Amino acid sequence: MAQAKTLTKVELKKILDVTNSCSRYPLRDTTMLLFTHLCGLRIGEVAALRFDDILDANDTVLDEMTLDAARTKSKRPRRIFLPKQMQRQLQAYVSSVHKRPQHGYLFSTQKSARFSANTAAQHLKQLYDRAGILGASSHSGRRTWLTTLSQKGVSVFVLADMAGHKSLQTTMRYVTVNDEMKRNAAELI
Repeated sequence: MAQAKTLTKVELKKILDVTNSCSRYPLRDTTMLLFTHLCGLRIGEVAALRFDDILDANDTVLDEMTLDAARTKSKRPRRIFLPKQMQRQLQAYVSSVHKRPQHGYLFSTQKSARFSANTAAQHLKQLYDRAGILGASSHSGRRTWLTTLSQKGVSVFVLADMAGHKSLQTTMRYVTVNDEMKRNAAELI
C-alpha cells in the first residue's frame, strides 16, 4: 500500500477552505483534520478523544493533554502539546457544541454516535477527495506534521518521541524530503 500524501501549505489551506465552505459540520471536520495536521494524532486517537481530555474543570481548553496507553498504537501513554492554533480551534468547536453527547467523546457522527477509527478515516478521506487532493488519507496529516517539523529543524529524536514511535527508523519513513529542505541544508555550509 502506498504511503499517504504529504500535503503542501497550499493543499492544507485548500482542504480547510473547502471543508469550511462545503461541510455540513465545518467546525467538527476542520477540528478533526487539524488534530492530525497540528498535533500529529492518528485517526484512531482523534476518534477516541473525549471532552475531558481537552478541557479542565472550568471548561477551558488545555495547552497539553495525555493519551493513555489504551488509546495509542504503541500502548504507551503519550503527552500531546496543543499549539495555540489548535487551542483556538478547540475553543471554537467546543463553544459550538450545544449539548455534549452522553458518550463523552469529542466527535460525534450526524446520528450522534461516536466515530469509530474506521468511520473517521473514511470521513477524512471523503473530505480530501471533495477538495480534489489525490492520494491523501487520514494519515496525511500525521505525515505532513512530521515532515513540517523536520523541515523546521526539529531533531528526529524529538519527532520520534512526539509521534510515539519506539524506533527512529519508523519516524524517518514518515518524513518526506523536499527541495525546500535541501535548499535549507545547502545554506548551512
